[in-house]
Amino acid sequence: MTDIATDNTAGKPRDASFFGHPKGLAILFFTEMWERFSYYGMRGLLILYLTQHFLFSDERSAVMYGAYTALVYVMTIIGGTLADRYLGQRKAVTFGAILLCLGHFGMAFEGSGSKEYLQFDGQEIEISDSGRGSNRKLFVEYEGQERRLVFDSVTFVDVDGKRLMPLNDDGQGDYVIREVRRGLVQNLCGLVGAGCAGPEPRTDFVWGEETYPVTISGDGVKQVEINGQLYPIVTESNIHILETATDAKETADVPVIREVLDGKYDTRIEQQPLFVMILFLSLALIIAGVGYLKANISTIVGALYEFDDPRRDSGFTLFYMGINLGSLLSSISCGILGIVYGWAWGFGLAGIGMAAGLVVFIWGQKYLDGKAEPPNPETLKKPFLGPINVELACYLTGLVIIAVAMLIVMNADIIPDGFVGALGVIVFIGLVAYSFLTLQGKERNRMFAAIYFVLAQIPFWALFEQAGSSLNLFTDRLVDKTMFGVEVPAPVFQALNAGYIVIFAPILAWLWIVLAKRKLEPSTPVKFAVGVFLAGLGFLSLVAGIGASGSAGLTAVYFIFLIYWVHTMGELMVSPVGLAAVTKMAPARVVGMTMGAWFLYSGLSNYLAGIIARGTGAETIGGQITDVVAAKATYASVYSSVGYIAMGIGVLMLLISPIIKHWMKADHLPDESPIVSDEMT
Repeated sequence: MTDIATDNTAGKPRDASFFGHPKGLAILFFTEMWERFSYYGMRGLLILYLTQHFLFSDERSAVMYGAYTALVYVMTIIGGTLADRYLGQRKAVTFGAILLCLGHFGMAFEGSGSKEYLQFDGQEIEISDSGRGSNRKLFVEYEGQERRLVFDSVTFVDVDGKRLMPLNDDGQGDYVIREVRRGLVQNLCGLVGAGCAGPEPRTDFVWGEETYPVTISGDGVKQVEINGQLYPIVTESNIHILETATDAKETADVPVIREVLDGKYDTRIEQQPLFVMILFLSLALIIAGVGYLKANISTIVGALYEFDDPRRDSGFTLFYMGINLGSLLSSISCGILGIVYGWAWGFGLAGIGMAAGLVVFIWGQKYLDGKAEPPNPETLKKPFLGPINVELACYLTGLVIIAVAMLIVMNADIIPDGFVGALGVIVFIGLVAYSFLTLQGKERNRMFAAIYFVLAQIPFWALFEQAGSSLNLFTDRLVDKTMFGVEVPAPVFQALNAGYIVIFAPILAWLWIVLAKRKLEPSTPVKFAVGVFLAGLGFLSLVAGIGASGSAGLTAVYFIFLIYWVHTMGELMVSPVGLAAVTKMAPARVVGMTMGAWFLYSGLSNYLAGIIARGTGAETIGGQITDVVAAKATYASVYSSVGYIAMGIGVLMLLISPIIKHWMKADHLPDESPIVSDEMT
């Protein structure tokens, strides 16, 4: 087997020393593998780090996380533009990798963590903690001795002086709450107002032989109507201070030395301002670093091949395998180190991974054959402002990105949701207006199709990206993660997505080929519709698991395996087409604008994911939920709502897919491969 292939078009030998591909692909493969290793390793720990180490509320942590991931996509617009026009991809990737190293290593400077104080009976007691993730335990110094602190939730209804308690597993109690829900098809019918929806869902209060209706107010307060009178269903979250400082998981048999009733206590959080600022600075550095690196390294991959090189698609496939390999390895290794041994160990390993990627890229630049150099090196030397030349200005732009990103992430919780939505609406109106005013005929139709796909990604990614935020917290707090006698840290489960892609992407690739030969392959709009539908279906499968575990029990771990599998299959329907189809359909003179719109709406999707995750927020003390029953009910409610909405959108997209397909006519789209993803862009 030779390492040289012949270039039939140029008569030049082709480098084929890396599995039949250029050596440069090996450099890019390992650079991107380590960059994704660092990104996903840190991402898996981030939401837990925010809620447990810095003691941010679930709600604020969710929107901070959403703002962070949104900016990662949006800033690639700036990084890609600077590279295309001035820096070239090699310089941009190197600069981005340096910023990423600084950001990831900055995350390892954690300080001693925020402190929370419990206030009751005129005294204030510091809450200490040990462990991370679901192994986290809280302690207080009470009456001269360290003691364990746990939470006990009590639900009851006071009816005419009699306190009614819910029936427990032993049959003790007075009543049960029974929810009468619609089925899957009925809910989908309800979304479009069809008669097949059936009766409205309801909640019943069953007391003895009688059944009474339950009403739920706009703020979520439940009331039961008995003989024309409304009685509130009350849940109190009480604090129990145990007799000892036991670290056992089950504490039911440990005597309670003091009970602090709900409403009789308050808490105060004291953060370390220096380390909070280091956190925000580190996140901003990572945002800027990914902005300079993410899109540009994929551009270099394409530049390694001639336009008609038959190895091009398989080269991108190999490159994408590097992305998934990095994600798979980091979710497992960083997840275990961060939860079991300490946050700094997990973030530090992510930083080491990025440093390895930087070393590989710098060492291997000689194998890129000059394909990533600045378009005009002389332009970089031209003065821009005073002593600042164009090249330095490009790097200083990175500092501006860092400052802006830091400011946005710090204040993500006070940015109005309407502002972000208005931005999306304005851009959409601009794209449509451009299409009507400047395009005609088939060109206009193809632009409409491009706009459609730019928008169609939003519901999918808004749900899919719950993986790093609300789904990560749910897995940590409310899932029985014990497998083969070992409790698996929650971040490790994020490796399932990459693992499923490695397994199922080749199978789907084969399936599309078989169906295409029989002229049965679904069109791109149909695949998008199915992908969005599956995003919603994944959450409904998890809601089924939540319901099967009872009001306060832990959800079985196989439902986590299930939701990741369903979502991954949806990703393989949406992601392989993505930006490639959009840019192919857009007129050549506005490809850049359309790419910018794609990344902007990708960012808005991630911000919307943060808003959805905010809705699942639970009351916490010391980073632990105080009311398991209420938390499970909130997750089930939010996940059911977004699940059915996404499935309804998927059905609507399927119904209009013939129109979108008509708009796409006369356009030769690139061959689709489920192994190639928008992650490469």
